[in-house]
Amino acid sequence: MNIISKGELLNLTQQIFEQAGFTEKDANHCADVLVFADVRGIDSHGVARIPGYLRLIEAGRINPNPKFKWNIRKSTTGTLDADGAIGLISASKAMERTIDMCDQFGSGWIAIKNSNHFGVASYHATLGFAKKYMGFAMTNASPLVVPAGGKQRMLGTNPICIAIPGKDGNDFILDMATSAAANGKLEIAQRSGLGIPKGWAIDKDGIETQSADALKNGGALLPLGSSDVTGMHKGYGLGSWVDIFSGVLSGSAFGPWCPPFVPFLESKPNPPGQGLGHFIGCWDLDGFQNSDVIQENLKIWKESFIQSEPVNSKIPVMVPGDPEKKLQQKREKEGIPLNSNVIKTLEKICSKNHIKSPF
Repeated sequence: MNIISKGELLNLTQQIFEQAGFTEKDANHCADVLVFADVRGIDSHGVARIPGYLRLIEAGRINPNPKFKWNIRKSTTGTLDADGAIGLISASKAMERTIDMCDQFGSGWIAIKNSNHFGVASYHATLGFAKKYMGFAMTNASPLVVPAGGKQRMLGTNPICIAIPGKDGNDFILDMATSAAANGKLEIAQRSGLGIPKGWAIDKDGIETQSADALKNGGALLPLGSSDVTGMHKGYGLGSWVDIFSGVLSGSAFGPWCPPFVPFLESKPNPPGQGLGHFIGCWDLDGFQNSDVIQENLKIWKESFIQSEPVNSKIPVMVPGDPEKKLQQKREKEGIPLNSNVIKTLEKICSKNHIKSPF
């Protein structure tokens, strides 16, 4: 592991995206999204994703200079054709539009098509926090997950994020894949030379495996719940919901036709839509009752859970979003640790693009 400051990593990432053809503003935004993930300990969705984005740019699948086309059909709902944009940009643009809707009507919802991988969902979902707006973000993704009872890859890891702004930083941020594990967790295990826990994946024959190379070798991820007896139908249902909202509603590809981000899958021909899809929205807290009252009660709610009795006295009960917040405080102060393989890849990118390496 090597430690790099947040500022250094932001600067490096912005330079890489500018060299790839993005405007300074958009390159800065892409850097902000990716480093946000690394700072919060979501290493699977941080700068380790840069090579994948560059690969898709070189293949013509990501458009660095898109022309967005809005179709606002009702006061609080509409769609965005992202024109092949990187999802780091298109999802945030959509959230900005839903915030404008929320200013007028109390909520806003945008379905996005013709987009690409959007990074960590919580970045987009928290953009309205300054206005006390709850945020919502979901996306479909590379088909790597089997349906309950199946062994063919049909769904993505299809994350869901709900973010509620709290008083004095007592936010609630649930950001979760609907599969037993995100693909990025397997990639982290591969970089570290480790196996994976039981219940994450099956091999090409449908047999449970602990190999981190399961997906590359024709296997698949399991839905959240992992088995019939532990409720895999629930993860399957949640992943399907994400796919329908992100894909069917927006006009993007869906299910097994989702264009893959991973290099070991090829796109299926004749997809029933364009690109990846996202679904973005927000609500005004004040539309339900006084926002100060809601935030005070959310603080009480959180404290009651945190103070509840843990199984292990050394490991307190936590609330979704708090582990990431705790790590964010540490990494902003001490720096961000990067895996040696990630550093080697970034150094190669720097050398190729004549960018001074910070490592």
